[in-house]
Amino acid sequence: MLTQKLFRPRHALILLSLLFAACSSKPTDVRTVLPADSLVYLEAKSLGAALGAVTENSKFNSLATTKPDLSYLNRVEIGVAVTGFETSEQKVTEENSVLNFQPRFVAAVETQLWNFQAITFTEENLGAFINEVYGGEVLLESSDKHGGKYYVWTSDDGRKAFGLVLGSLILFGNDESALEKAVAVRRGDADSIAGDSRLPKDGKSLAFGFVSRDGVAQISNLAGISLAKQAGEDGEVQSFIARILPELLRNSLQEITWTAAKTDSGVEDKLDITVSAEAATVFSETIRPGDGNIDGFAPFLSGAFESVTSYNIADPRLAWRSLLLTAEKQTDALAGSLIVAFADSLFEPYGVENGELFLASVGSQIVTVRSTGSETKNVVLADVKDITGLKQAVAKELGVARSPERVMDADVWRSEDGELVLIIADGKLVLGDPEAAMQCLEHYRRGPDPKAAASIESLARSNAVAVTTGIDPDTAQSVVNVISELKDQNAKQNLSYTTETRFTKKGIERRSVSDFGLIGTIIAQFAPEK
Repeated sequence: MLTQKLFRPRHALILLSLLFAACSSKPTDVRTVLPADSLVYLEAKSLGAALGAVTENSKFNSLATTKPDLSYLNRVEIGVAVTGFETSEQKVTEENSVLNFQPRFVAAVETQLWNFQAITFTEENLGAFINEVYGGEVLLESSDKHGGKYYVWTSDDGRKAFGLVLGSLILFGNDESALEKAVAVRRGDADSIAGDSRLPKDGKSLAFGFVSRDGVAQISNLAGISLAKQAGEDGEVQSFIARILPELLRNSLQEITWTAAKTDSGVEDKLDITVSAEAATVFSETIRPGDGNIDGFAPFLSGAFESVTSYNIADPRLAWRSLLLTAEKQTDALAGSLIVAFADSLFEPYGVENGELFLASVGSQIVTVRSTGSETKNVVLADVKDITGLKQAVAKELGVARSPERVMDADVWRSEDGELVLIIADGKLVLGDPEAAMQCLEHYRRGPDPKAAASIESLARSNAVAVTTGIDPDTAQSVVNVISELKDQNAKQNLSYTTETRFTKKGIERRSVSDFGLIGTIIAQFAPEK
């Protein structure tokens, strides 16, 4: 048995390209060694193509010291199977703690190398990557096991990673039982995922993945716990979320599939969310595109926003009711009534107390804006269809029964605590954070702004019921830190994205086009902790 300390500073993706000059024996299809009952499955048939979609982007190159040549990874295939989840609680203060959710996974990497080259890669490059992710001083132990070279990396805080090299195939994971399950699949003692009907046959996508029904169930439970912890200190609210949300998600969602493809506009991620047949029928019939147009709201937008979402729904009130009624049917009678009572709280950030009445009082085009800055500032814009209903729907502290102020030829009502404002200008409302809302009014009165119109062009082109465009200020730096190095540690680069949501006869389709895509988000998870 070999024991050593790893002190290598570089990332595992900075490889020795000479290793790839020769080819090994017949490669292994990674699907044939990963378990059929995986909760979550991800694959990339060409690791070079998947990473290249990120490194070829101009925003990556504006931050990175070098653009790595990843062409030698074009023959490398990777599949990742999540077999379970672990939870741990980390104390922050005496009163507060943070829940951490750790997936137990095994990855299969077909390198198409000779065995000695695969061993070198595992010990040198993969070991260096683990060492850096785990904060350095990682202990490596190696031995002969399962017919190959077996590795265990142990960090100072006890975290472990496991690896096994079999010919040109590398198995790697953070859970020994998950890796041993893959070994059993390879031996033929358990079924592989290769026969799963969800897997694409053409191999044209950059990456593919799915969450199985059992995976949805487990993730739903974790989501319920996590959101309950974030809901504040009210025990009743926490209990409600922890009980209702998992049940609602488990009964509504059946599976999720993901496909990533490279386009002229960036990386396209398509999520197909399959829901129950009854829910899918209701949604496709009641949540339909309206005849609204976002162009009339462009003058209110200054371009200084983190995200803008356009909802263009034929009957917003009917759509909302169908969502609530469907949610009620997925739970028991008591929980269903609590869902309806709790639903209006989703509108509170915008200063709305009665969500259904609000949706009945505005037109089919509704726009929500989240502004950039150190604090989140939300506003909603819409055409006023029923002023009386609107006044009844908004927060009472706005005092809309009294006469409004006149500001820039608009009617303005402010809450006494200064946290909300309602503006009605030329038949359109702006409601929510006072600073952000007043900026919208000021921009509107300044007249047309070509930059603002261009910033929401993707919203205007779409015929989806919901479209979001926005920026991601954090992911780019993390991605560069994994694949290359930053030219300037203080440099920033905003990634842009546009996401469309449609309701189909099977469920929900979400299509997003962004600079780095979900692939970039996954890479960013491996960035060293700051």
